Amino acid sequence: HVQLVESGGGSVQAGGSLTLSCVVSTYTKSRYCMHWFRQVPGKEREGVSAVEGIAFTTYAESVKGRFTISQDSDKNMLYLQMDRLRPDDTGIYYCAKARPGYACSLQPAAFGSWGQGTQVTVS
Repeated sequence: HVQLVESGGGSVQAGGSLTLSCVVSTYTKSRYCMHWFRQVPGKEREGVSAVEGIAFTTYAESVKGRFTISQDSDKNMLYLQMDRLRPDDTGIYYCAKARPGYACSLQPAAFGSWGQGTQVTVS
């Protein structure tokens, strides 16, 4: 059973930056889709970015050009670099392992297990 622990959230002003980190308890060097998604109370989970292997990444339109996903499988780490943050980026951010059988995408149905989340507040 994989465990994921997110960190790096905080409160920043609009235009600022944060880097989120996720420790993945088991990580393989084979192709494996990993996600970042966010959730605001009362709203649906929103896929932010996903990465699979060394060649595939995808981003929500709202974060393209501002956020960068990366992973270091040797260190069992997943990252999300967030620049030029906006108030509508506020939410709890989660890293998630892909659900088996689902394509690597931003669809919430593709999210398997995830951690406890880390709060990002942009004012």
